[in-house]
Amino acid sequence: MLNGLMMDYPLTLDHIVEHANRMSPNKKVKTMLPDGSMHDYTYADFYKRVKKLSNVLESLGVEVGDRVGTFAWNNYQHLEFYFGIPGAGAVCHTLNLRLPHDQLTYIINHAKDKVIFVDGTLLPLIEPIADQLESVQHFVVFNVPEGKEVNLPNVSQYEDLMAEASEDYTWRCTDENMAMGLCYTSGTTGMPKGALYSHRSMFLHTFGVLMNAALGVIEADVVLPVVPQFHAMAWGLPYACTFIGATIVMPGPHLKPEPLAKMIGEERVTIAAGVPTIWNGLYHELKNNPRDISCITQLVVGGSAMPRGLIEAYEKELGVNVVHAWGMTELSPLGSTSKLQSHHQDLGESEKLDIKAKQGYFIPGVDARIVDLVGEELPWDGETMGELQVRGPWIAGSYYKVEKRPEHFTDDGWFRTGDVVTIDESGFMTITDRTKDLVKSGGEWISSVDLENALMSHPKIREAAVIAVPNEQWSERPLAVVVPVDGEVPEDDLNDYLLEQFPKFWLPDEYVVIPEIPKTSVGKLDKKVLRAMHSEGNLS
Repeated sequence: MLNGLMMDYPLTLDHIVEHANRMSPNKKVKTMLPDGSMHDYTYADFYKRVKKLSNVLESLGVEVGDRVGTFAWNNYQHLEFYFGIPGAGAVCHTLNLRLPHDQLTYIINHAKDKVIFVDGTLLPLIEPIADQLESVQHFVVFNVPEGKEVNLPNVSQYEDLMAEASEDYTWRCTDENMAMGLCYTSGTTGMPKGALYSHRSMFLHTFGVLMNAALGVIEADVVLPVVPQFHAMAWGLPYACTFIGATIVMPGPHLKPEPLAKMIGEERVTIAAGVPTIWNGLYHELKNNPRDISCITQLVVGGSAMPRGLIEAYEKELGVNVVHAWGMTELSPLGSTSKLQSHHQDLGESEKLDIKAKQGYFIPGVDARIVDLVGEELPWDGETMGELQVRGPWIAGSYYKVEKRPEHFTDDGWFRTGDVVTIDESGFMTITDRTKDLVKSGGEWISSVDLENALMSHPKIREAAVIAVPNEQWSERPLAVVVPVDGEVPEDDLNDYLLEQFPKFWLPDEYVVIPEIPKTSVGKLDKKVLRAMHSEGNLS
């Protein structure tokens, strides 16, 4: 073997913040604070504070490899944690502020967090469990409302510690294989599992996000990550924006449609990223209170499928380009994007929308295959459904402190996503369902996702979720839970609408109207809650 003669240059995250300081010192990071005012500072300011933070961590006794929790909204302090913690050689463990107390306690104890940074607006969520957190030696708070009493042990004020810290720091992340981040899955089945990212994996994932084949963030962009920073590192956008010098706009706790519309319009956001429920709410806000958001070049949607009808509404009514993306916590998280390619340009508008409603092509760096129930690889013909399996340099090879199991990883090194998909001849993927959410009726598979997307394209339906319910004759049948835009929706109207797209046996046996569909901690439709409601007789 003949080795190359290139530099041994470790792919560590300190290079990202150093590059931002040198190449984009005057670009801005902006945050909407809890009181609605805007805070902004430059990347040069940010760089100094990241180094201060790394010194603060050392003063608190944080050593290389220690886990440091972050319990915060999307804001400039949280961005500092994204770099200062890994820069000190520690692991940035983003804590999901929407988890129930038992799961939050579990993941903090499982990770053995030594220090937790807490947004003061979230104190009521963590104070009740503080005495159950076995490994936490220090709590550091910020954004504490005036007059608010802090009931945490060993607590310090972030800005007090930062005021005393030096801006001179020698990075302790010396090896690209060192762990830098820890994210736990949302725990849809069992307790959450941790994906432990390395500097190398996140560095390469950052390159992936910056590719035009993916999101293609550039220096001129103004990026609004509505996706929470606790959700798979905000899809990697904070790292990509910092590396390329894009302006970042952080929404803080302001995730309702009206303040989001205000931020997009006033800050002239070019890229905004969030889950479909966020963009569904924003669309209705803009219909009721029109505002110019033509500045957006990419409305990135992930977490679950965005209904084709909503994509069409954004593009035709608001002039906004929608980019479907797919990924998972285990993928750091980006796996695919759906952008029209050269061979799509001659298609009609309706056909182009069909393409954009897919989850798209796998970005360079992600290998994919689909397999059947016995693990045999299936063809990419756009019709054959199978389980999606992936591998690549930013994809988890095992879970943190969990024994490797065949239901998660294959013997030949592929990650089992649990998504049931089709892939067409050109490599475009469509997710038809999660393996656990498919309706298995009389030996046939019915895609709950396809039914949901069709229902949410109906002009009278705001939200829809489809679950499988037991049936003596057919084993399972679909039940649809819908939230109307206004008033009741006749079942016959919905059935006639669905019959235009699906065979008769796909039609739900029942429609249940409720005021709001429960959501998971990351904004997805929470079908496990709906299934529990049905089993308890609360859906009828």
